[in-house]
This record gives sequence, C-alpha cells and structure tokens, in this order.
Amino acid sequence: MSSDDNAPVPHFIRNIIENDLASGKHKAIVTRFPPEPNGYLHVGHAKSICLNFGLALDYRGKCNLRFDDTNPEKESEEYAQSIQDDVRWLGFQWDGPVRWASDYFDALHDYAIELIRQGKAYVDELSVEEMREFRGTLTEAGKNSPYRDRSVEENLDLFGRMRAGEFPDGAKVLRAKIDMASPNINMRDPAIYRIRRAHHIRTGDKWCIYPMYDYTHCISDALEHITHSLCTLEFEDHRPLYDWVLDNITIDCHPQQIEFSRLELQYTITSKRKLLQLVTEKKVSGWDDPRMPTIQGMRRRGYTPEGIREFARRIGISKSDNLVDMGVLEGCIREDLETRAPRVMAVVKPLKVVIANFVEGETTSREAGFHPNHPEFGSRLVPFSKEIWIEADDFSENPPPGWQRLVLGGEVRLRYSYVIKCDEVVKDADGLVTELRCSIDPDTLGKNPAGRKVKGVIHWLSAEHALPAEIRLYDRLFTVAEPDADKARDFHTFLNPASLTVVQGWVEPCVNQAAPETRYQFERLGYFCTDRRDHQPGGKLVFNRTVTLKDSWAKEQG
Repeated sequence: MSSDDNAPVPHFIRNIIENDLASGKHKAIVTRFPPEPNGYLHVGHAKSICLNFGLALDYRGKCNLRFDDTNPEKESEEYAQSIQDDVRWLGFQWDGPVRWASDYFDALHDYAIELIRQGKAYVDELSVEEMREFRGTLTEAGKNSPYRDRSVEENLDLFGRMRAGEFPDGAKVLRAKIDMASPNINMRDPAIYRIRRAHHIRTGDKWCIYPMYDYTHCISDALEHITHSLCTLEFEDHRPLYDWVLDNITIDCHPQQIEFSRLELQYTITSKRKLLQLVTEKKVSGWDDPRMPTIQGMRRRGYTPEGIREFARRIGISKSDNLVDMGVLEGCIREDLETRAPRVMAVVKPLKVVIANFVEGETTSREAGFHPNHPEFGSRLVPFSKEIWIEADDFSENPPPGWQRLVLGGEVRLRYSYVIKCDEVVKDADGLVTELRCSIDPDTLGKNPAGRKVKGVIHWLSAEHALPAEIRLYDRLFTVAEPDADKARDFHTFLNPASLTVVQGWVEPCVNQAAPETRYQFERLGYFCTDRRDHQPGGKLVFNRTVTLKDSWAKEQG
C-alpha cells in the first residue's frame, strides 16, 4: 500500500471548510457528533464519527460529543456509555467533557420565552389528530390554528403553567409561528415544546416539558460555537427551520448545516427499530452479536478500528445514494488484518491421521514464524506427533480435476513439516471416512523431496498437543442485498439461517493464553478473533470468524 493510499479523499464538505478557512470566515473549525442515547451505534454512525472527528483532526479543529437527550422515555446511561466506548474504540477523543442537550435546558427555555415575547411562538391545544388535519399535505397548504393569535401575555402565562405542571401530557404544545402555507411542511408552525412527564436520566423530575429535536439541535450547536453542523440528507428539509430559529433569537453564532448521504450497507439493516426487533425477538444474541452492524457487534466479530476508518475513507462523502457492497467493508478489514494478525493453524472439521512410521525421538517438530513479513512477531514450535488432525475437506476419494490435496496413494506437504503419503483409508459401517493411515518421508522436514514435486500444502495439528476450541463461523445476517427494500415482505423473511455455525475445532497450543479480542489468521481458513465475552485464556477458548481469506460470497452468489 503506497503512502498516498491513506490520503484524505476530497469531497464537497472539505471544499466548504477549506474555503471558509481561506476566506477568514472561520479561524478554526468546530464539529460535533450528536447521537441520541437510545440505542447502540451502527456502521452508519461509524461513517459520521469518522467524518466529524476526522475533519476536526485534519484541520486542527475540535469535535464535541453531545448527547441529544430530549426524549427521556427511550434514553439510558447504558446507551450513553456504549456510545462513548465506541467513539474511543474507533480511535477518537472528543474535545472537553461530554456535552448533553440537557445542559442547555434552561437556555432553551429562555429562548422559547424570547420567541413568545416577539410574537413568534404560541401555545396551542389542538389534539394530535386536529394538528395533523390543520397541517395540510405536500400539495395543500395548512390552516392556522384557532389558538394562533393568542396574545403574548396569554402565551407567556400558559407556557409558564405548562412548565409548572398544570396540564396533562399532550394537552398543550408550544409552536413556532412561521407560515402554515409554506411549501416546506417543517415550517408550518412546528412544535418546539411538549408536555411529557418522564424521568430524565440527568435532570430527574425537574422538567415536565421537553424541547423538540429541531429546536434543540440548532441552539445547542450555536451555544457550542459549532462552525459546520454535518448531518444526513433526511435533515435537508429541516435546514430552513434550523436557520429560522437561530435568526429569530439573540445568539452570537449561526452554524452552517450541511447534509450528506447516509450509509446503507448491503446484506444488513441500519434501522434502530428493526435492529431492536432482532434483539428483543432473540434472532440475535444481543446488540453486540457479531452478525449485527453495530459498532459493538463489529468489534466483537474482530473488525479493527483501522479497517473501519479505512472503509469510511474509501466510500467517501457525497449527496448521492450511498449503498455500499458488504464486500468493500470486508475487504478493508481483510487488508488491515493481513498485516497485523499473527498466523497460526487451526482445524475446523477434524479428520484423524495416524502416522505409521512415526518414531519417538527421531520424528521432530519445527519452529515457525508468526508472520512471513514480520519477523518481529516472533515464532513458536509447531509440535508433531503420531496422530494428527487435518481438515476433512483436504481429503477426497473422488477428487475433482486439478485437486492438489490428499488422495489415497497421493502426497501432500504438511505446513511447516513433512511430506506425507496416504496409504490407507478407514471407514465406519456407513462407509464414512473416519481415519487415514499415512506415512511421512523423513527426509522432507524443511526441504523438498528428492526426484519428485509435491504441489499441495495443507494445514494440520498434532492431536496430542492441540487444544479444543469453540469456533463460531459467522456469515452475513441476510440472504439478499437489501432486506428491507421490499415493502411487501417482512425483512425477517430474508434472515440467513446459515449466518452462524458453531463447531468444535482444534487450535495450536501457542494460543492458549490469548486475551479476549486477540486476532489471528487461521491459515487457509480466514481471520479469527477471541470472543471478548466468552473466551477464557487458559480455559474455554472461543474464536469468532471475522472474515474469510477471500471474498467467497461474491463467487457463491454469482
């Protein structure tokens, strides 16, 4: 990989920032990542994290982490903590303390009163159904609420009583007074405060009125002196409201909202609601199930922060649809692990091989390096014994054309060891192969056999020394590229029944003390990672398949 391969990819947001810095509009940039603490972050959030924090790093600015905690029923400390863990794990650190929208509840309330005093906000008591009816449609203008022309004094009184808890939930809302005939429905007198008696994770029961997201977000940005407020394209129609609020209150900063396309990744879903369904219906083991597109799930599967950051760099930033093939993400992970993962051997489908001419004390083992290009990774002894395990798929009684693995009467090289020849096949009563009886060429340890070529090389383990391990073979969660694109069919229909296969395999003894989240290449099998929850060093060994060595999925689907 050349040094230019990791250079920043130019895009329209970079152009805006560079122009703003060059013109003197801003001396430095300040961005923010503003998740709601109501779920676990997914791969789409990873793109946003890499964008906001990455731009701040590249232009020597700052990036805030701010929780949008305006929806108290759905928010929890568990989610807030997991989000902080995810941002750090991806390799980023926010500027200063964690910020919360609730830090600004008093200021938000004061700005609402300012809007009321200007005659630009009013207390409405239409029911939800009436409000929907009065709002109009995309083609029909809305109608003014009968409460729209209340006096400033009456609105101040009613809003004060809303805050004091005099009215039941939903009885009244505070609305911005903008334009019920606006072609943009977001500008048709949007609600900016609602009554909601809900215990808040930070403010407790201090408030029974809570500000709406669109109202809160722009003011929070301005109070933090954000320069570029980056959000996904669904907020493009909300930008006029973002600007209207800031233009109509007394505040000394007006950030620029810029929209970019959200990431949609094939063979998965990123809807929080649908991901929650998968968890609650136990279709997966939890938010951090390695098949989930959550950052926690990707981490548990063995994806690297560096690989995810490279993925975000490679897919770029634009305003056009961003539906990305899962193979792009897997390719970034594969490339990163190629250089950093030590290589060891494991057997997933064991077939016993007995070495007939093994001689105790004479048949020897060899040292093998952990990585051919990284001698600094060190080496280990690969022990040899009379009985070994090979992969059942590496033997065939009826080999296809071009087969270079083991057959009756044929030879292969054992990786880091001898050339062996299959002399006999042992079967059970049903005719299934249960054992191979083979012989080694004792002159082939570390050198080629004399007078003949042996093409095939297979991996293996000494049965005496190998350690049992639970090996979890993960695959794509869905069988189709866009599981929620067909509105006539439930996305559950497309769940892949083969997305997880658990097998009892064997691994080299050198991995016995591997800590959770240790990554390896199992030679010829793929990249694997010790499970961060269930793996016990020196005890129960559990490995998750992170990604195969090659993109086999495209070949299978082709």
